[in-house]
Amino acid sequence: MGKPKITLLDFLHLRKESESVTVRDDTDRDGRQEEVEAPVEAEEAHARAHTRIYTVWEVTRYIRQKLDSDELLRGLYVKGELSNVSQPTSGHVYFTLKDEYSELRCVMFRDRNALLKFKLEDGMSVIVRGHISVYEKRGKYQLYVEEIQESGIGALYRAFEQLKKKLKDEGLFDTVHKKPIPAIPHTIGVITSPTGAAIRDMINITRRRFPHVRILLAPVAVQGEEAAAQIVNAIRLMNRVNKELMKVDVLVVGRGGGSIEELWAFNEESVARAIFASEIPVVSAVGHETDFTIADFVADRRAATPSEAAELVVPDRREIVKNLNTLESRMRKSVERLIEQQRRRLESMEKNVLFRKPTERINQYRQMVDDMKRTLIAEVIHHLQLYRKSLHALRGKLDALSPRAILERGYSICIKEERVVRSVSDVVVGDELRILFHDGEAVSEVKERERSQPQSQS
Repeated sequence: MGKPKITLLDFLHLRKESESVTVRDDTDRDGRQEEVEAPVEAEEAHARAHTRIYTVWEVTRYIRQKLDSDELLRGLYVKGELSNVSQPTSGHVYFTLKDEYSELRCVMFRDRNALLKFKLEDGMSVIVRGHISVYEKRGKYQLYVEEIQESGIGALYRAFEQLKKKLKDEGLFDTVHKKPIPAIPHTIGVITSPTGAAIRDMINITRRRFPHVRILLAPVAVQGEEAAAQIVNAIRLMNRVNKELMKVDVLVVGRGGGSIEELWAFNEESVARAIFASEIPVVSAVGHETDFTIADFVADRRAATPSEAAELVVPDRREIVKNLNTLESRMRKSVERLIEQQRRRLESMEKNVLFRKPTERINQYRQMVDDMKRTLIAEVIHHLQLYRKSLHALRGKLDALSPRAILERGYSICIKEERVVRSVSDVVVGDELRILFHDGEAVSEVKERERSQPQSQS
């Protein structure tokens, strides 16, 4: 069953409970004053029986209907300061609009929030447009916002500064990402309005400066709600043409001057990111000399006007011819100077004795080789003699220290079990010893041993 409907008559039809009424009669027949109490129990019972009891929802619904039908509350502008700004994942924005006397709860749904040009922040002074109604579930009235404007700084300027800071922090303005503009382009892509003065100026300037260049126009709207999307699509289309059909050397994206609202398409984040992602170098040519847009900061090069962009990307044929003539003259003089230098050198070589008698230098080199050979042989012989003397000295030392030389002087060596006997303590009676002489060896047996007494020291 649906919820019951109520009317204003039902809501206001609340009857008061009757109270006892005291009646004073000052003119009774006895001349006495009497107080008469009129009983009203029956009337109270009748009132309670006919009083309607309402639910909370019915009361809330009725209040909402009253607010929705109010012409003033159906569409009004309210000025205040933002606080408690909250944006959950749903995309809706909830905030409080306050002044020094009161507060007003507000909600802005996702579809309206998507149209905002700037980010809502606490403390921001704004003017909002919307209607007052009741959120039935909580029984609270709130302002349903459809549009927000800043009452202090302009909303568009605020959006411009916020996006500029965001993209700068991401590095889209860094010079390391800037691509060089070709010196002599063959094909120029132009993204602008086909009917504006910008394209006419660019065509006239390019024809005058460098008529051989090719201009590829991508017509787009340069202001309005559809402008940003068309510019983004045109940039992507030009990059596809560059890959699949023909090489596009440089892109010029721009329009003539105008107000900030008219130039706003070039301040959109989608346009900035499309320019940054372009593989073709992009020259931004938006507005007059004093106008700056986000596109100017992201582009590889900025031109103050479309005319300046044409002069920037297209060289002047007359200047090229002039430079070529200058280079030709310099090259000719350089070649003549080099030929003169070589001629003088050749003359000097002809006068040189070596050029006239080349065998003399060869004979000198031969003599130098002979001298070096003799010196080398003498050095080798000298070092061999020194090494021979050193070898004889070492041999003499080895012979002096050799055990065989000692044996030849009459000494012998006793060996027990392949070990040299160095002390009488190393043998016992009955040990068999080998005795080495300088001319042979003998075998003996220990019959007796005697330790010599150590000499006393005086």
